[in-house]
Amino acid sequence: MSPVRRRIIYVIIYEAIAIAAVTFGLSSLGFGGGSSGVIALASSAVAIVWNFLWNTMFEAWERRQQSQKRTLLRRVVHAVGFEGGLIVFLVPLMALILQVPLVEAFFLELGLLVFFLIYTFVYAWVFDLVLPPQARVVDSAEPR
Repeated sequence: MSPVRRRIIYVIIYEAIAIAAVTFGLSSLGFGGGSSGVIALASSAVAIVWNFLWNTMFEAWERRQQSQKRTLLRRVVHAVGFEGGLIVFLVPLMALILQVPLVEAFFLELGLLVFFLIYTFVYAWVFDLVLPPQARVVDSAEPR
């Protein structure tokens, strides 16, 4: 499977689950279903773009490494990097849509961050088991 097709499948499934989780989570905190749904869809759109960019950069870096094995440390770095970048975009968006101060949006996002750090880690691990990343092909003419 091509890396681009693999990333597209990764993002679609990941975001479908994320939309449901964010809508449910914010609704259960007392925010209206409409606002919760808008946040879920808007954050999903932002996350799709960031997810594609982050995974493209991460996998390009990974291909340059001597070992392509996805260790525990590598999975943690992947999850933290993704969520750290995403929080920069989503806090102002959440504050705007929910009409709350940036500080409150930040704490709401922190709650989601904890959930999504765990979710991203587990999801990526399971996804790799179901659809493993393509192994690097070594050219036989390449010096060893």
